[in-house]
Amino acid sequence: MSVVKKLISFDSVVAEELESLSKTLDITQKELIERALDFYFDHTDSITAQKMSDDVASGKVKVHDADDVFAELGLE
Repeated sequence: MSVVKKLISFDSVVAEELESLSKTLDITQKELIERALDFYFDHTDSITAQKMSDDVASGKVKVHDADDVFAELGLE
């Protein structure tokens, strides 16, 4: 996996908590942020999936049969 540098700023209270927690867990601040973001992204994936399911159930989003889509695209 490639690494991309990002420059971010934190509120001082958040920065202090990050530093303290990384020392307590004996991991780098980078690793702690990556773990936190991975956890958050997993959480938001489930929220997004639920919203999509709700949109389909309410009729806001229409689901098309795969065979019909393939036929329309000439991919039979």
